[in-house]
Amino acid sequence: MNELILAKYGELMLKGLNRRRFEDQLLRDIRFRAERHGGCEIEHAQSALTVTPKEGADADGLFDELTRVFGLVGVGRAAVCEKNMESIRKTAREYIPGHLEGKKTFKVESKRSDKSFPLKSPEISADIGGVILEETAKRGQRIKVDVNNPDVIVRVEIRESRAFVSAGQQRGAGGIPAGSSGRGMALLSGGIDSPVAAYMMARRGLALDAVHFESFPYTSEMARRKVLELGRLLCLYLGRLRVHVISVTQIQQQLKANTIEDYFTILLRRSMMRLAGRAAERAGCRCLITGEALGQVASQTLEALTVTNDASPLPVFRPCIGMDKEEIITISRKIGAFETSILPYEDCCTVFTPARPKTRPELAKVLEQEALWNFQALEDEAMAGIVRYDLTADTVVEEL
Repeated sequence: MNELILAKYGELMLKGLNRRRFEDQLLRDIRFRAERHGGCEIEHAQSALTVTPKEGADADGLFDELTRVFGLVGVGRAAVCEKNMESIRKTAREYIPGHLEGKKTFKVESKRSDKSFPLKSPEISADIGGVILEETAKRGQRIKVDVNNPDVIVRVEIRESRAFVSAGQQRGAGGIPAGSSGRGMALLSGGIDSPVAAYMMARRGLALDAVHFESFPYTSEMARRKVLELGRLLCLYLGRLRVHVISVTQIQQQLKANTIEDYFTILLRRSMMRLAGRAAERAGCRCLITGEALGQVASQTLEALTVTNDASPLPVFRPCIGMDKEEIITISRKIGAFETSILPYEDCCTVFTPARPKTRPELAKVLEQEALWNFQALEDEAMAGIVRYDLTADTVVEEL
């Protein structure tokens, strides 16, 4: 019996005349991601894809990969058979009971893409439902039909050249395909919020680079590895990620020595936004992405965010801005980043932290402080020292 993967997309159906562009981007992403599992062949019709692993490919690994591809809303395994009721019945008898082990209820849903098929969808469902009940009874399985709230939905799809029989479907990542909305630069701090923000904007079609600021020797090599591991985990959804690491040690030392303590944090964040913007423009990114949530810390008040925005040469997206911490943590756990994010390695924002940072800074006074010394030279030096890492999900990051 031949088995393949059926993958379905939802939002792409609404794209009208632009739909082909989104579909092409989705297919490119799937083919790239499938290579790490041995490759696949793809066919698409209407709102679904049929993905067939190549000979010798890791079918289970490919299935798991597809559940993390943005643009797909459902992924399930299916048996392929000839497009006639005798073949569909035979396939249902052989393939479906094993998927119903331990379940109490099921129902059958049918779809005819080929309207010339002699039976209508309700007739197909009733027929195959009876076949399944008969076969499961023979095997001693106690299961019944529940059309309102079944444990498993068995699907029969009649296509132009063949039919598919499947049981159960796993939820996909949703969103729209990676890269279909352009490219952005995510500020990746090593905490909980920034990987979540990166994930959320990637789900809306942004291909990403990331920038990380470090303060060696005040921050350690372990802190850098932690961020690279977060980048690797994001690659499970992004496919690939280039991380730009920038040292801000000299900038922080100058701020500590030459500015009023209350302004340290806001001046540092403005410098980071300028540096991130320069790195983004070099990488072809057209926006910045941060994990800031309104009011969470002193640098995330409305006034502080306004002053920070003023320093950015690019639009700044903050997908977590209206979320509370528990909501952010829920997504962090979902994408597998939480346990790494909470590892107790320092980041640059905890170095030289003032006791009482400005929570309501005024732009004019911040600019006065900024004009006292040469940020440009220090930022040029920081940009000259950028280190870049190209990551995939298979990148080995030394043990933390």
